[in-house]
Amino acid sequence: MNNLLILICVLLNFGLLNAQKVYKTSVKSEADKKIYVTTIKSEADMLVYETRFKSEAKPYSGLWFWTTIKSEADWKIYFTKLKSEADLKIYITKFKSEAGPK
Repeated sequence: MNNLLILICVLLNFGLLNAQKVYKTSVKSEADKKIYVTTIKSEADMLVYETRFKSEAKPYSGLWFWTTIKSEADWKIYFTKLKSEADLKIYITKFKSEAGPK
């Protein structure tokens, strides 16, 4: 039973980490992740590059494609101003080559 529980947790985490198509929501309770945007690169959990091309949004790439279609999104995200409330701290980078989890 413990092995099954561990397997389920690992699979859930794996599914959450590969999300790259994102939808911004203004409703905190609807969000899959609460995001805090930091201006300090070393403080971030992930470096994000915002791409204009859906085809570039690959798992584990840190390339985020913003969608306006909620059902198309891998993640529905809510931006918080409180670092302590965030599930994930991100730094927006201007360089595609820097993108990815830390």
